Amino acid sequence: MKTNFEAQCNILAQLWIEHREDELLKDFVEYNDIGLPLAYFISEGVVLPTDLAETYVGETFEILLSALDVEDTGFTHLDQVMTAPEGED
Repeated sequence: MKTNFEAQCNILAQLWIEHREDELLKDFVEYNDIGLPLAYFISEGVVLPTDLAETYVGETFEILLSALDVEDTGFTHLDQVMTAPEGED
């Protein structure tokens, strides 16, 4: 099961709001300077999602999972993503 779009937005929004100043995430936040705030704006209902917005958010979420070496098992909260076991090589 994959993480649905609404959950992706909520997870990325929480990450952006709570951890954007975290030195360990600096490169990730800078690289995803569109996807993270876009996810926040969508999760807060400031903007409506479009196909292009879904692409940006989806790519940002995939980059997060890849950076953490975590398989998408259908997350609903950021803490699940951050504490998920790393993938096996």
